[in-house]
Order: sequence, then C-alpha cells, then structure tokens
Amino acid sequence: MKSPKPKTRRFTASHDVNPLLTNLLKTLLAILCSTVALTAASAKDPPLSLHPDNPHYFLWRGQPTVLITSAEHYGAVVNLDFDYATYLQELEKRKLNNTRLFSGAYVEPIGAFKIAKNTLAPLLKRFIAPWARSDQPGYANGGNKFDLTRWDENYFQRLRDFVEQAGRRGVVVEMNLFCPFYSESQWELSPQNARNNINDIGNVEREKVYTLDQNGGLLAVHDAMTRKIVAELNEFDNLYFEICNEPYFGGVTIDWQHHIAEVIVETESALPNQHLISQNIGNGSQRITNPHPAISIFNFHYASPPTAVAENYALNKAIGDNETGFKGTEDTHYRMEAWQFILAGGALYNNLDYSFVVGHERGDFEYPAEQPGGGNPGFRQQMTVLHDFINSFEFVRMKPDTAFITAGIPEKMQVYALAEAGQQYAAYFFDSDNPARQSLSLTLDLPSGEYDVVWIDVFSGKPTKSEQVKLPAAQTIQSPEFQREIALSIRRKLFND
Repeated sequence: MKSPKPKTRRFTASHDVNPLLTNLLKTLLAILCSTVALTAASAKDPPLSLHPDNPHYFLWRGQPTVLITSAEHYGAVVNLDFDYATYLQELEKRKLNNTRLFSGAYVEPIGAFKIAKNTLAPLLKRFIAPWARSDQPGYANGGNKFDLTRWDENYFQRLRDFVEQAGRRGVVVEMNLFCPFYSESQWELSPQNARNNINDIGNVEREKVYTLDQNGGLLAVHDAMTRKIVAELNEFDNLYFEICNEPYFGGVTIDWQHHIAEVIVETESALPNQHLISQNIGNGSQRITNPHPAISIFNFHYASPPTAVAENYALNKAIGDNETGFKGTEDTHYRMEAWQFILAGGALYNNLDYSFVVGHERGDFEYPAEQPGGGNPGFRQQMTVLHDFINSFEFVRMKPDTAFITAGIPEKMQVYALAEAGQQYAAYFFDSDNPARQSLSLTLDLPSGEYDVVWIDVFSGKPTKSEQVKLPAAQTIQSPEFQREIALSIRRKLFND
C-alpha cells in the first residue's frame, strides 16, 4: 500500500536551511583539504580509465584491464559485522579484480529477496551509514535516528580503509551511490525516510525520492552525500562511481541520474583525480540513445545473451554485466554468462556471490536451494580461468568477430569470439541443449600463415589439444571431445617461437 501524499511544507531558514548549509560548508572544506592533501596523488597512477587505444576496455596501473569477479552482495562497509579484509584476500587469491559497494543510502531487511544471511541486511544496531546518529532513539532497525546534516566519521574511516585495502589487493571498487526502494520494507529502513531522521526531511512516497522536484527535500541530501563520498575517495585509483543501482525501478528519473553525474563531475573538477562514472541501464539488454557525456561505463544486469554489448558497441564505451542471479544456484549458467559476455566484447563481469556472508568471509557459506543466485570457491576458480584466458591475449587490439569461422558450428551452439585479423583469435562455444560429449570440425577463413591452435577446458584452464596449422593448406580444425562448452585460442606463429 502506498503512503498518503505528504502535506506541502515550507522550510524555514532556522530549521532546515542552516543545517544543510553547514553540512555543505563542511563538505566544501573537506574538498579543499583533499585538494591540498592529494596533490601528491597526481604523481601516482591515475584512476581507472577507458583505454585510449580501445575504449571498450580499461586502462589501470599502466595495464589493459578487463574486470572479472564473483563478489559479495554490496554490504561490506555498511554491515559492521562483515570482515572485509578476509573477503578481499579471497578475491586477490583468485585474481578477481572488482567488487560492488553500496553507500548506505539503501539497506535491506532480513529475508529480502529470500537471501539467506544477506550482507546488505545488517543485524539490529549493526548498520552504519554516511550520516551520524542523533541523540534521539527511534531508528527502525535499532539505535538512534540519523541526523542528515552531520557525517559519521567512523563510516568514512571504514569506507576509506575498505577502498585502500582493495587497492592493495588489486581490486577495483564500484562505489554505488544510490538504489531505489523496491518495496516499503526497504524504504522503512532508509535514513532518508523522515521517520528515521531528526531533520523532518524525507516525508515523501518512496517512488518520489530520486526525482528533482518531488523529493521532499532530499535532493540537497543526495548532493551533499555525493560530494562528501567523492571528495573522501578522490585519492584512490581503484575506483569508479555508479550513480544508482537499477534506476529503472522505483520511480528514479533520468533527469535526477544526470544531475548526480554532474555533481560528481563538478566536485572532481576541483580535485586532483577524475574517476569514471557508470550508469546502470537495464536488465538484459537495451539500446542506449542520447547518452550523457559524463558516463563512461554502461552496466546491465542478467545480460545473457550479451546482446547489450553488440547493441551499444558503437558508443565506444565500456559495457558491463555487473549483477547476475535468478538462474538457480548451480555454476553452469553464471559461468556461461561470464564467458559469453567477455568474449562478446564486454569489459566487466560481476557475479553476485552469495557464499560471502558474515562469518564466512572466505566465501564458503553453503546457502539454501532457494538462494536467488550462486557462487562458491569452485566457481571463483572458474572465473580465474576466464581471467587468465582473456589476459593471455592483447585484447585491446581485438574486437567482436566470429566471421573467421565459416562452417562447422552446430545449429543450437552459441559462439562468441574476439579477433585481431591474421594475428589472434579467442572463442567460446556453449551448447545448452546437448549434454552429451561432442566434438567440432570447424572451417576457418584466416590469412595465410602458421598458427598455434589450442583448445582449453573452461573448468581447469588446461589445454586439451594443441596443434600447429598452416593456412591456406589446412583450413579445418578438429576439437577434442567436450561436454557443453570449450574455449579456443588461435595465434599467428612467430618465426622466433
């Protein structure tokens, strides 16, 4: 049931404006201090950026980069019981280089979406947010209400430590600033809800929160929080900002999204570093029209098949698949989704991994069958295989292309491939309809030359067959037997090999 429409109320300077102005001045002071303190940061590696030679990929710490991970459910900082150091060590161990983080503007109740031991649903009094607690009791999940005009320095200390530790372990953080409220149960827990703060701000229906003109006074809070987080994290190179998770739900307007992007750009214009900004476009696929110039990463959820990459490749930006789920708990679909997306030309894949929970930060929680997704140590090792495979190529020189395979693909088999004509080819084959072992006999159309051909097991990463072929004399290659899926590497043989 929707809440009744709030009565119109005029803010008075003494009650509303002064605290917000004070908060704004504090944020501007933080930006000034950051500018002074971070001057030396400009001499370090610049933040994650689009690769200048191929903006479909990233450049980070001097290296071409694809982001591949299987990461926790976004509560690593806001959940005080979560041991994020142990969690980040597991990502580093598996060569997984991305994690997604929610700011605290949104939090979930226990049991939401049937998630067992949800990291984004802290226990009573174990939620920390950007805003300080007041001296007045009454927050819906225990403890005092929030004061939206004051920051919680313990939160920002924890946030900065998380990003710093992630950077030391080679992990890029997606800092997701906002999230819509899917139901009243989430809105009832938000510090933005007037019932949870002492500022008489946010007395509004949840579908109006992320609008420019019907937000119940929350836009100034959004702006201030954005500026504060952006300023606090400016020194870090392992970071990009996502405006809002799934803004296609809950009444989030495109004008509000563009406004937040502009606040990020404006804030960083006075700071040493400028970070990439991500926009979450939709579930599955959608052709992007009139993109905002500040956006460099376009993220999708559940992007299988990876139509979103092909539909938006001409934008010359990074395309990501940064949330998976709702396909059971087994590995097969999520592994296939990862290989599909990256071999279709995607720059980012983040599997939502429910094995990371409080008390199981190494990712070994055995969740129930009803869990809305998967993740486990074995799956993360399979993502290591994908990481190693794509990084064995000079992928910046490649683009999506399956035309070099002219015959031999069964009717229902899916194939995705990257190619640099005459030099290097990477392909992934997946047959969801045939569980029996099978082999392929592929006809190739490659420029004349000698090539190393290697078939690779996507579970172990080990070659299952290797050969050298000389074209045009030999134009057909035979795979080993495999079940459902296999990867292929073809590289021109150099004379000094």
